Amino acid sequence: MSVYRGTEAVAHHMDGVVFHAYASPSTGSRELCTWRLEVAPGTTGSAHRVSRDEVLMIQSGTLTFRLNETEGRAVPGDVLVVPSGAEFRAGNSGDTPVEAWVTTSAGFTATMPTGESITPPWAS
Repeated sequence: MSVYRGTEAVAHHMDGVVFHAYASPSTGSRELCTWRLEVAPGTTGSAHRVSRDEVLMIQSGTLTFRLNETEGRAVPGDVLVVPSGAEFRAGNSGDTPVEAWVTTSAGFTATMPTGESITPPWAS
């Protein structure tokens, strides 16, 4: 068993979003990746296509999102399931930061609108 302290999370910044990395293959988790997502107010987010199912549980704020052709909002306690292959964009049109807990499978990649496929460092 491993314990990851909140103070030990590695922060990665991208497009107004902070990814606080916890469990991943590089930290000893063989099958799952987890991180805390922090979305700044006024952030639109980048559209991307996910290679693995991704689950977000909203902890604070109101997350605005686009999942394929559906736009919506998720509030604390809501769980958003992003299926493998879906196009997803997360943002924050509110005045306070959004925080969410994210879980996905090891091997997760994201394909950007340019066609570039990335393995996010918070999931590797």
